[in-house]
Amino acid sequence: MSNVPSVPYTKIIRTLQRNGWTVVRQRGSHIRLQKRVGDEVLKLTVPAHRPVKQSTLVHVLKQARIDIEQFKELL
Repeated sequence: MSNVPSVPYTKIIRTLQRNGWTVVRQRGSHIRLQKRVGDEVLKLTVPAHRPVKQSTLVHVLKQARIDIEQFKELL
């Protein structure tokens, strides 16, 4: 976990958008994103927290199919 950056949700969303994700909607403190990969549509939810907990970020990146190193490069 030590190599997982501690970042606010706004930066996570901008980074995911650079990777092709689109913000679909926001309900309360949760922002929903999706991305089309081949014939499937991947969906994930990012909590609007500052900063997002590292364990939560790891889970979001796993759903997004992005590893930590790739995420850091996109930051």
